[in-house]
Amino acid sequence: MVDATTTFFEDLNRRGYEPLLDKTSGTLRFDLHEGAQTTHWLVQIDRGRLKVNQEDREADTVIGTSPKLFEDLAAGRENGLAALLRGDMTVTGNPRLVVQVERLFPGPPDAHGPRRLFRREVR
Repeated sequence: MVDATTTFFEDLNRRGYEPLLDKTSGTLRFDLHEGAQTTHWLVQIDRGRLKVNQEDREADTVIGTSPKLFEDLAAGRENGLAALLRGDMTVTGNPRLVVQVERLFPGPPDAHGPRRLFRREVR
């Protein structure tokens, strides 16, 4: 069974273009720390065009968190900005990219806000 984290990143890569990020460019690396092991996911954004792979290389923004928290973010059970404010995630580099990329994460399963409606219309 594939976890929500892998599904999230594979979906971004398959998407290829995300209209919510059409004015955004930069690279983000997600470092998921569990003990001595770290899993890396690199997201490259070029005016909405997305490319995702598992590389440990320089990025404009690096987000560090636990695999469990990221799993909850990818499944819509947790909010990234709230986790950041609580200190459950670390960010180095360009914080603007964090705010922009937060749009890619699903909201709570029972949410009916504008982000969820926009996604339905785009797909």
